[in-house]
Amino acid sequence: MTTSHEELVLISGASTGMGAATARELAGRGYHVLAGVRRESDAAALRGPNVEPVFLDVTDPAQIEAVAGRIAADPARRPLRAVINNAGIAINAPVELLSMDEWRRQFEVNLFGHIAVTKAVLPALLASSGRVVNISSVGGKVALPTYGAYAGAKFAMEGMSDALRRELAPHGVQVVVVEPGGVQTEMTGHGIERMNDTIAGMTPAERGRYGGLLQAIISQATGFTKAGLPAEAAGRIIADAATVRRPRARYTVGRDAAILTRLSRLLSDRALDRVMAANLRPHFPKDRPAAVH
Repeated sequence: MTTSHEELVLISGASTGMGAATARELAGRGYHVLAGVRRESDAAALRGPNVEPVFLDVTDPAQIEAVAGRIAADPARRPLRAVINNAGIAINAPVELLSMDEWRRQFEVNLFGHIAVTKAVLPALLASSGRVVNISSVGGKVALPTYGAYAGAKFAMEGMSDALRRELAPHGVQVVVVEPGGVQTEMTGHGIERMNDTIAGMTPAERGRYGGLLQAIISQATGFTKAGLPAEAAGRIIADAATVRRPRARYTVGRDAAILTRLSRLLSDRALDRVMAANLRPHFPKDRPAAVH
C-alpha cells in the first residue's frame, strides 16, 4: 500500500523520459508531484494519482512565478521536499556552426532556467529543510566533439551546484547532482534530428570539415542510447537522490557514466582525447576517415 508523505516535489521537464519516469516513481512512493510540462497534451497524459501537471517553461518568468505561488499557497500546507531541475534540450553542432542564438538558447534552458526555478522556490526549501536535485550529465564531466554548448551548460551546472551546496548546507538545504549517461529517452532523437538539419545546411567546405564527424556522432549517440538504461531505472535513482535521508553529493546513472566520470579524474587531457577519439573512430562513414587524433 502506498504511504502518503504529505510532501510536495516539483520536477521540471516532466513531459517524457526521465522526468516523467521520476514523477511516476515519486508518486508511487506517496509524494505529491508537481510535474512541469509545456503542453496540455503532455499534462493529460501525465495526470494521475499524486501527479499534478503544472505548466512550467523554465525560460518563462511568469510560469516560474505561478508555480512558486502554487507551492506557497498549497491548500494542504504540504512542505516542499525537493525541486528536481530536469528540463533540458540538446543542440549538437561544431562550435563554428552553432549560431549564437542557439548557444544562448541552450544555456537559457539547461542552466539559467534551473537557476531561476531554484531561486523562486528557495524560500519554501529553506522553510522545509528541503533539497535541490540538479540533473546534469556525463557531459558535465567529459565534452565530446559537437557537444560544446550542451557540455558547456552542464559543466556550468556542476560548478553552480557545488557553490549552491556549500552556501545552503549551513541552512539545512541539501544540493545533489545526478549525472546520467546513456538513457533511453526522446531527447537523443530530437538531437539527432537537429544534427541532420545541420548537415543539410552546411556549405561544401563545412561538409568537408565536419560531415564525417557529425555522421559519426549520430551513429555513436544512437548506439549509446539503445544500450542505455530505461528511463524508469534512471527515475528510481533520481527519486532516491531526492528523498534518501543522507544523499551523496553526486550520483551517476549507468555504467558508462560511472566509467567516463572516473576516467576524467584519472587521465590527462591528452590521454582522454585519445580515448574519446578511439571510441568515435569506428562510427565514421567508411568513405570519410576520422579526422580525430
